[in-house]
Amino acid sequence: MSDRTFRFGAVATPTGGPDEWTGTARRIEELGYSSLLMPDGLQLLAPFPSLAVAASATKALRVGTFVLASPLRPPLAAAWEGHSLSVLTGGRFEFGIGTGRPAVREFAERLGLPFGTAGERLQQVAESIDHLRELDGAERHTPVLVAAGGPRALAVAAEKADIVTLAAAPLAPRDEVAGMARTLRDAAGDRADDIELAMNLFVVGSEVPPWTREFIGADAATLIAHDSLVMLRGSTTEMVDELQRRRETLGVSYVSVNSAFVDALAPVVERLTGR
Repeated sequence: MSDRTFRFGAVATPTGGPDEWTGTARRIEELGYSSLLMPDGLQLLAPFPSLAVAASATKALRVGTFVLASPLRPPLAAAWEGHSLSVLTGGRFEFGIGTGRPAVREFAERLGLPFGTAGERLQQVAESIDHLRELDGAERHTPVLVAAGGPRALAVAAEKADIVTLAAAPLAPRDEVAGMARTLRDAAGDRADDIELAMNLFVVGSEVPPWTREFIGADAATLIAHDSLVMLRGSTTEMVDELQRRRETLGVSYVSVNSAFVDALAPVVERLTGR
């Protein structure tokens, strides 16, 4: 279905001082990952300065937001930050944005910003991208990643995104995810081949850490029983075959993983990157 080659990203956030963070970024680059991706929220350090430090500490590693929560910044402010980081990293920044999880409501209120309806938050996503394109001008094109699941979000992603992460629920069956991919391609029309499809792994192997289990609301047995796509397990060859199957059936070629599993996935990254 997709003739794009594989690339891989690691989702991480600073938890200590600068040495810990720059060491994480360098380690991710050394293992062959294409990008370091950082989530958004007031419980974390701010993503833009954090990613600027990570980019400065590495040679070619791309950095990206995964993803900005649209209610936490006015659209022009988000675009301004994104454009600035794109310029200062020499084009190594990916502007990831979505409407935000329910927990974002509290963060928005603390910032004195409205959380908005689902439609209003999606409109903020679209406006942020439009402002970014205006700031980039004709000389620059910052890659935009949109996390999308529902039909309206997929329609916005189909029109405006370079990369789309299929934001399916952890226990969503393959047919449902395949349907999301079809909806995206149909909405994109002539742009369909220009869009890179992405998917995030929460677990590599058969052990689910307690914090992961709490976040996704499922244990290992449940994930296995549902053939969950947020889990990748088996031998290196079996994991390679599974990701190739996903590319063939879903079109997914950009795979991200939580930083706790970067070493576990590294043999797969070595086998598949650029293939």
